[in-house]
Amino acid sequence: MRGVPGGGRRRWLTAAALALLAAGCRTGAVSVTAPPAGAGSPPPPHRPVVVIDPGHNGGNIGHLKQVTRLVDAGHGIRKPCNEIGAQTASGYAEHAFTWDVAVRLRSLLAARGVDVRLTRSSDRGVGPCVDVRGRFGNVVRADAVVSVHADGGPVSGTGFHIIEASRPAGDKTASTELALAVRKAMLAGSGLRYATYIAGRDGLDVRDDLAGLTLSDRPAVLVEAGNMANRADAALQTSPADRQRIAAALANGILAFLAHR
Repeated sequence: MRGVPGGGRRRWLTAAALALLAAGCRTGAVSVTAPPAGAGSPPPPHRPVVVIDPGHNGGNIGHLKQVTRLVDAGHGIRKPCNEIGAQTASGYAEHAFTWDVAVRLRSLLAARGVDVRLTRSSDRGVGPCVDVRGRFGNVVRADAVVSVHADGGPVSGTGFHIIEASRPAGDKTASTELALAVRKAMLAGSGLRYATYIAGRDGLDVRDDLAGLTLSDRPAVLVEAGNMANRADAALQTSPADRQRIAAALANGILAFLAHR
């Protein structure tokens, strides 16, 4: 984590909000420009960088040969470049859900002064591969990386869970702190409860085969925001208002994590 003298990291929320008001920036803009600094002005606050990884992609299903080729997933494991993803019984696709939530989340974080980077630019492309996604945060020196997914579990299973790497490339303690912050916010505001069908407990799980987590040397978690095979979870996932609630919960968790770094 880059050091910030004088506790600047803890003050960035207020400073960024004032800059937004002064500049008359539109809420949800991805780029936030601070006012010019005058003579003797303090340095601008640090702008945290957050990577949001919307799982899968809309064009994957039409390019199976490309997305099924094997790539490095860390620890000697090889996995497919990408996958099609889950869907609800009505046909609402995981890639559409993750993209919608990611765009909403980007707007919420950007309005709070965060520099947000997405691992894909639309919901009409292919990939990128999981190894590229996993290393994306390393390249941009992200303060946090959050991968947004929806699960395809047993029909009777419901709820959300947060996954972190058991053997990450970076600081495991930081990823655990991010997982706990996001879990708390998701439980409080997403409308989802802890997953009832995973091996992990209280909405937390650990895996060593997910390239998006294992290859990241930044604090990184993957959020399974409900089970698309479950009727109650699917009703929430297909509702724009509830997708906004999920995005807001994720934003609150990420902001809480950043405020204590």
